Amino acid sequence: MTQVKVQPPVAKRIPKELKIHGDVRLDDYFWLNQREDQEVLDYLNAENAYCDELTAHTKEFQEHLFEEMKSRIKEDDQSVPYKYNGYWYIVKYETGKDYPIYIRKKETLEAEDELLFDCNEMAQGHDYFRLVGLNVSPDNTLISFGLDTVGRRNYTLKVKNLVTNEILPDSIENTTGSASWANDNITLFYTKKDTETLRSDKIYKHKLGNDETNDTLVFHEADDTFGVTVYKSKSRKYLVIACYSTLTNEYHILNADTPDESFKLFQERIRGVEYSISHYGDNFYVVTNSDNATNFKLMKTPETATGIENWQEVIGHREDVLIEDIDIFKDFLVVSERSNGLNEIRIIRWDGTEDYYLPFDNETYTAYTGTNVDFDTDILRYGYNSLTTPSSTIDFNMVTKTKTVKKEQEVLGGKFDKENYVSERIWATADDGTKIPMSMVYRKGIKKDGSNPLLQYAYGSYGSTIDPYFSTIRLSLLDRGFIYVISHVRGGEYLGRQWYEDGKLLTKTNTFTDFIACSKHLISEKYTSKEHLYALGGSAGGLLIGAVINLAPELYKGVIAAVPFVDVVTTMLDDSIPLTTGEYDEWGNPNEVDYYNYMKSYSPYDNVKAQDYPNILVTTGLHDSQVQYWEPAKWVAKLRLLKTDSNKLLLKTNMTAGHGGASGRFEALKEDAEEYAFLLDLENINN
Repeated sequence: MTQVKVQPPVAKRIPKELKIHGDVRLDDYFWLNQREDQEVLDYLNAENAYCDELTAHTKEFQEHLFEEMKSRIKEDDQSVPYKYNGYWYIVKYETGKDYPIYIRKKETLEAEDELLFDCNEMAQGHDYFRLVGLNVSPDNTLISFGLDTVGRRNYTLKVKNLVTNEILPDSIENTTGSASWANDNITLFYTKKDTETLRSDKIYKHKLGNDETNDTLVFHEADDTFGVTVYKSKSRKYLVIACYSTLTNEYHILNADTPDESFKLFQERIRGVEYSISHYGDNFYVVTNSDNATNFKLMKTPETATGIENWQEVIGHREDVLIEDIDIFKDFLVVSERSNGLNEIRIIRWDGTEDYYLPFDNETYTAYTGTNVDFDTDILRYGYNSLTTPSSTIDFNMVTKTKTVKKEQEVLGGKFDKENYVSERIWATADDGTKIPMSMVYRKGIKKDGSNPLLQYAYGSYGSTIDPYFSTIRLSLLDRGFIYVISHVRGGEYLGRQWYEDGKLLTKTNTFTDFIACSKHLISEKYTSKEHLYALGGSAGGLLIGAVINLAPELYKGVIAAVPFVDVVTTMLDDSIPLTTGEYDEWGNPNEVDYYNYMKSYSPYDNVKAQDYPNILVTTGLHDSQVQYWEPAKWVAKLRLLKTDSNKLLLKTNMTAGHGGASGRFEALKEDAEEYAFLLDLENINN
């Protein structure tokens, strides 16, 4: 590994006192939160230059990794077609092009292509480009869509005439990018964002041809801990406004045939009661945790009497099975469940004559229902993959119980054979005795002698479960001797809803100590050693990485923290920042002293201290709306000041992107190649 004697940038220190609850925190780098300030931009550019200089010896290797990753991807590819309202819809990619092309075919797949959008043409002249929210009108002549050319997830809503191929003059700024059509083909309902916090807080009604200033406000979510969205039921009968927070839901419904009438409250919000609704026949089906159904249950209620007092049980609550979602068809109900961490898909006939599960026999895998927009069909589309098995799209006939693999992900290059890899699930024991599952993959033939480089990944927040999934990119690590591990720490929902409850608010530190317990287990079982163990996390997973290296830095040779949420206390005290108020139920409200003290005890930025840290690569985006760039920038500045080692500390800021990084499918690979080169370089692997 080449050592380059270059002096790192030093951020100036301007102490700022932050006072609350009689406590004072000194923040030397608060000034970095001025996005437009030239001195801030100069500092970020200096960090980029320093990062580039210290990794210059890996540039050729990065390019090699990029080409290797790219070579496995089928460039001229297309999605499995799905049929909706008389048309087949397809997404295509063409060789050498970064962005998708959307087409449709009328009635039959043999029909000629109708071009909806060529994003490669639309993206020209933009450093960042993203098209979202495609929604076709009931008469198939119009399509609404959202555009973002900054990366801040703030979309301009537009409409295209599919008969004339003209973009209509209708243009609405500051939206989520998605919209829903009423059945009259001229009325659109859409969601507006607060201009400062970017909270989705208002639903408007737009009539085609009208200026945005004449749009009608139909719903305003005044509670700043909630967001809102609007969509149409799969039955196409109802328009639905969904109000959501971390712990609570509320819905409002309107017959899509009468868009000028008022939405009707489905069931008013009750703090702590979550529910989701699906329409079928004369009823709504409700997945809910009401009455302490921690893992959720399925209820139904007449469409004329939707209050909670009318809900009747269809599938009861079970301690060992989490109900995640349902899909409704004319003759079948499909329930997505999770048992012992594994996905299960249950199929029930409405007439009660059948009730069975799809068979899956792997030790660790991912299965999920796919695009099932057609109501009157016996075909269930689902996806399947595992750490060793490329992703498949499968059509399952729920009557004949036969399946057709519509597409299996191709891994090009001629070198991949899934028989060369092994996946397994193992369990570590946390400090409190809880068993923590891990899913891992590696090439056959590794020895458990402590010499293997190992990358340990986790997320662990919002009840978001990281299922064991296949990755062609990851092969670049596996084929160079790395073991890859997903630690299913508390804060996710891998082992049910309680797994989430035990890793948030005043139990958040379980997420971090679980990860450390997994690391220690991997070392004690000689999968790896402290000299070869690496950790990776992004966003809230970046918070995990920051907390872990404060608590147990000696366990890791290097870590990558991608767009990390590391300044928890300051961010959660600033209700002008996007997401903050909506996250009180996840992290706590630090305006309350107990939450403040607890947050302060683990917030990575507040707990940086004079000690040795591992090698660290931190990435961020200047326009990130989820985790503001200044959090990682401040964290790196403080680490530079206090750390007592000579290990690498690198900050890479994408000056033209946001939370998701680069927008092109191959540009994003360059970021992966940079991260992998950082890890491999630390192992003295350079080819």
